[in-house]
Amino acid sequence: MTEKLELLEEHRVFDGTQRKYRHHSETLHCTMTFSLFLPNVEKFPNPSLVWWLSGLTCTDDNFTHKAGAQKKAAELGLALVMPDTSPRGETVADDEAWDLGQGAGFYVNATQQPWNANYQMYDYIVTELTTIVRETLGLTGSESIMGHSMGGHGALVIGLRNPDRFHAISAFSPIVNPSDVPWGIKAFDAYLGADKQAWASWDASKLLASHDGKPVPILLDQGTADNFLHVQLQPENLIAPEGYPLKIRMQDGYDHSYYFIASFIDEHLEFHQKHL
Repeated sequence: MTEKLELLEEHRVFDGTQRKYRHHSETLHCTMTFSLFLPNVEKFPNPSLVWWLSGLTCTDDNFTHKAGAQKKAAELGLALVMPDTSPRGETVADDEAWDLGQGAGFYVNATQQPWNANYQMYDYIVTELTTIVRETLGLTGSESIMGHSMGGHGALVIGLRNPDRFHAISAFSPIVNPSDVPWGIKAFDAYLGADKQAWASWDASKLLASHDGKPVPILLDQGTADNFLHVQLQPENLIAPEGYPLKIRMQDGYDHSYYFIASFIDEHLEFHQKHL
């Protein structure tokens, strides 16, 4: 696995380096790409690492190209890793709809055919890509996780399921209760099957409501002009136990786009740096 890691791009940016890699995933049984930003390694030889998970239809390029995160990450000495959103390739199951299949992995481990052959995104990120980042690329600093929309769902779920690993979670416009909204119901029914009891461990609203382990601080930003707010996102359904460090900010006039992310990404990185 490790010897097949291929560097596709490398760009100097804000006193750091933006890279794009390709490798064969043994977990997903296909070729995958991911992107990585490294701050100046002379100033920050062992930087903390923030994982970014993107939303529906996205690849690892969307955040890299549109969010404008590199400048603040370079100042704070944070490395950023951006995985793709699903397995890819001609032999990988897909759907004609944009909200299912390739580009819509939902960061779960699928149990239903034909999806279970490739769609093991949770294990890919938490285990396989983590091993590459730590052992091949040598990034062993403390970690946190963030994401947008479907990726916000992924960040919440992965962070809450691994509270001893991730020191903070943040999200832009996340799907907080996929068990009860159209995007999540469609994906979970396909990937996980009709038994909704099997969905609970992949639903941030349910994980947080029953959370009794180490509290992981959460920052959530949601735009009030987001077209998906009331049907798909419903941040009011993310309810934490009393005293849990959860902050939900409704940002007036902002929509679901990367313009919204770019407007507040610096504050999110500062939030992560505080807890890392």
